[in-house]
Amino acid sequence: MSQRGYGGPLRYVQGPGVIADIGRYAAPLGDSALVVIDGFFWDSLRPTLEASLTAAGVKVDFVRFGGESSEGEIERCVAAGKTAGAKAVIGIGGGKALDTAKITAFHIGARIVTVPTIASTDSPTSSIGVIYSPDGVYDRVVRCGRNPDVVLVDSALIVQAPARFLVSGMGDALSTFYEARSNIESRSRNYIGDGYAATVAGYGVARSCHDVLMRDGRAAFAAAKAGRLTMAVENIIEANTLLSGLGFENCGVSAAHGVHDALTVLEPTHHFFHGEKVAFGVICLLVLENRPPEELKEALDFCIDLGLPTTLADLGLKDVTAAEMAEVGEAAMDPANVIHSVPVELSATKITDAIWTASALAETHRRQRV
Repeated sequence: MSQRGYGGPLRYVQGPGVIADIGRYAAPLGDSALVVIDGFFWDSLRPTLEASLTAAGVKVDFVRFGGESSEGEIERCVAAGKTAGAKAVIGIGGGKALDTAKITAFHIGARIVTVPTIASTDSPTSSIGVIYSPDGVYDRVVRCGRNPDVVLVDSALIVQAPARFLVSGMGDALSTFYEARSNIESRSRNYIGDGYAATVAGYGVARSCHDVLMRDGRAAFAAAKAGRLTMAVENIIEANTLLSGLGFENCGVSAAHGVHDALTVLEPTHHFFHGEKVAFGVICLLVLENRPPEELKEALDFCIDLGLPTTLADLGLKDVTAAEMAEVGEAAMDPANVIHSVPVELSATKITDAIWTASALAETHRRQRV
């Protein structure tokens, strides 16, 4: 491909207390806004948001997010946005609340502001929204045509969440560089528009994401467990949210997410966060692509130190059968699965063999560390 493309949010602002400045950033987008807010923050954040937006001259209407980015929930928010004449949609909460806000804005032609309350996902920066069934089963991806105009990340708010969310975000972000490399080597298309070759800038961001994780991940985990906001935590929030988001959208994902998606055919995995399952997928990706042993060791040490899954047993699959794993392999070979972006020939058996082997190597490595 001779054409290359790069995309990202218009503004990214991060720091303690920045949520109180939301009016300053929303006002240039229009004089009316629909706020889709997670119910957990309905009482605690709504007064601050309303005061800031009203002071900036923005008429505001609130919708309490129903908990699932389903067709019905999106239709409800779209109706509310049209009734309010909203020129901007502001999403407050986790990834599903933000996806609902992004898709709502897409349908009513409004501008987009995302305000994540956890750093477990790179959804806040991307132009992609995911639709699920009312029961939480993955349905499809919606390309919203534009990245958020503003991403406002209040780090003081995020560090109040259980550290598991931040760690899960690191598991997801860990895949960014490895999967970017897969896409570069396989000459796959990224997620900008209908897909372009990755830019040097996009690949550089993905590499920086990895460097920040390796440098600051463990220190950030130690601080976040105590609810303390250090520079390492700030750096990891940025890596999980901005660097990972730019990296995956501008370069693409591959087998770490492909294994994640395929493993969801097995019910025990439904009890784990997205980033936790992706972390295990990273180990599988490195085995599938036969990367150097030192890369595998670095990834294993990082995951083990943070408590991220590295074995099938860690994902509740200690007693998984060969027949069940065959289902995983077949699911992974679905033509729509992103695993096909790896630069190696695939089959269902090759994928399941890599998963089994990744788990076995992780078990051996864990014993040797003791």
